[in-house]
Amino acid sequence: MQFMITAHDGAGKLPERMRIRPQHLENIERVRGEGHVLCAGGLFDEEGALCGSMLVLEYPDRAGLDAYLASEPYVTGKVWEDIRVERMNVVVLNNEKTVRA
Repeated sequence: MQFMITAHDGAGKLPERMRIRPQHLENIERVRGEGHVLCAGGLFDEEGALCGSMLVLEYPDRAGLDAYLASEPYVTGKVWEDIRVERMNVVVLNNEKTVRA
């Protein structure tokens, strides 16, 4: 299953985001090494400051995704305030068409 996560930081959380960012990136590398990360990056506000994240992750089921979220430093550190998870179907990845059931 593929999931798109959009997570927006709480108001005034930029300093906390930057403090926790190394742990977040380490965790992303861990789940990337396990083959779960299809795409990930930061979201910017109108002034160009980081204000959230967008990830496309692949897990066998929602329980796997929930386990990732439970370990995510931006979640445990209370940086992400508004987290939305949607199931999706990646059709193009790295400029190549994919076929998913």
